[in-house]
Amino acid sequence: MRSPISAVRLIKPLERTVARGHPWVFRDALAPFDIAAGAIVDVLNRRSRFLARGLVDAGPIGVRVLTTVEEPIDESWLVRRLLEALAARDRLDLADTDALRLVHGEADRLPGLVVDQYGEVVVLVLDGSVWNGWRPTLSAALQPLLDARGVTALLRRHGRGSRKAVETWWGAVPTAPIAVRELGMALLVDVARGQKTGLFLDHRDSRRRVRELAAGRCVLNLFGYTGGFSVAAGLGGAVRVVTVDSAAPAIDLARRNWQLNGLPAARHLAVSAEVEPFLAGNRERFDLVIADPPSFASSQRSVSSALRAYTALHRSALAAVAPGGWYLAASCSSHVGRRAFETTLTEAAQRNRRPLRIAERWGAAADHPLRPEFPEGDYLKVALCQVRGETACGRA
Repeated sequence: MRSPISAVRLIKPLERTVARGHPWVFRDALAPFDIAAGAIVDVLNRRSRFLARGLVDAGPIGVRVLTTVEEPIDESWLVRRLLEALAARDRLDLADTDALRLVHGEADRLPGLVVDQYGEVVVLVLDGSVWNGWRPTLSAALQPLLDARGVTALLRRHGRGSRKAVETWWGAVPTAPIAVRELGMALLVDVARGQKTGLFLDHRDSRRRVRELAAGRCVLNLFGYTGGFSVAAGLGGAVRVVTVDSAAPAIDLARRNWQLNGLPAARHLAVSAEVEPFLAGNRERFDLVIADPPSFASSQRSVSSALRAYTALHRSALAAVAPGGWYLAASCSSHVGRRAFETTLTEAAQRNRRPLRIAERWGAAADHPLRPEFPEGDYLKVALCQVRGETACGRA
């Protein structure tokens, strides 16, 4: 006999939003309730009629919606959703690539669940606390699907900063960075200690564009992490690449990634330094400057300060762009919209008296899909800008 499902009730007029597929119901939109995180609940409308079914979260998001149909939420349901996500990835044109996102949470109708593949290793991230207590079900659903893809280890990453940890669900944690392929480019990934799940998979399209632009150019990669943009530029024919990151272990991997791809050591300089002091002391001009900083806005309250920080960064970075050169600027701050982000570019250009045009714009790669009813998922903004004038890198 199936246990009865608890229910929570809307107290705000959000019936249409939920019915259209928005995956979050915030706690302040619901009548007060005391239900453990991870429990399955029905979301009722203000007339106490069924609206959706989801999992309870412990934070400001009260319920993450799984379905708007009265259907059982069990292992077979989970397998069906996982199969849909994997089938969508198999339809992508990702030649010579074994590093990709298999499940992208809300966009794959599995809110709070992220599954990233790095060759034979898969890294799982569970956002919030909705999947608390679901480990046996998740593991049982994932194992046969991942076995079929040649996966030998499933790891869960959790925590931030000094509390960052990795948990083994099966297989073993790699004792050293592992080599993966991205569109023919080799990259070393530290799945246990690296940023995000090891690599910024969402920037695959950005790295491909850099590779297309780099021939004969001098390139500066700011916040370079382990040098993905740098290697892309080198493989694209850049004559000089400088990688800057404050983390010495990341810079070490950037050097190793350059070597792994058989690129000439003399064309790459890896610098362990904070970006702002580096730019303040820089006298070199580059044909292509890349700035992909960490998120400047952790909440809506910090948006104003984030916009000021982006403007300041753009001013410093644009000063390093040679006339006629390119500036690739990115923001992963979900609270900063594209229009606001691009306004910081135009403001910086005006203050520097360096006219630019936004030639191209894009977001996360196709294995990070979007749902139109969930605009919050459109977090990554990339703008490729050109500064007017003739290109020539070198000393200012």
